[in-house]
Amino acid sequence: QVQLVESGGGLVQAGGSLRLSCAAQRRTISNYAMGWFRQAPGKERDFVSYINWSGGRTSYADSVKGRFTISRDNAKNTVYLQMNSLKPEDTAVYYCAATSYIDYTGTFYPNLFGTWGRGTQVTVSS
Repeated sequence: QVQLVESGGGLVQAGGSLRLSCAAQRRTISNYAMGWFRQAPGKERDFVSYINWSGGRTSYADSVKGRFTISRDNAKNTVYLQMNSLKPEDTAVYYCAATSYIDYTGTFYPNLFGTWGRGTQVTVSS
């Protein structure tokens, strides 16, 4: 089973940028579609972004559309989330996840994703 390790989180001021990385181990991510979710304290884990197996199709939550960009490099076995124009409400633990639904077009519920990383904290100060 693929293992996922997130990195790139940290503390940033509002309006700033961060790039999260999700490195896959043990198996190639080219067999999976990938997603990013986030969870703030006391809240549910929410969908952020999805990228299909080839990188040819992406999807975003309305709250991040136009600010965040998901990408993947299958040769490096890594998925990225570029986050620009960050807001305090973006503060959360960000999780990378893999799914065998390689070209999904429905609602992105967490239970569609079978493998998760441990998360990386993103804190945006006002």
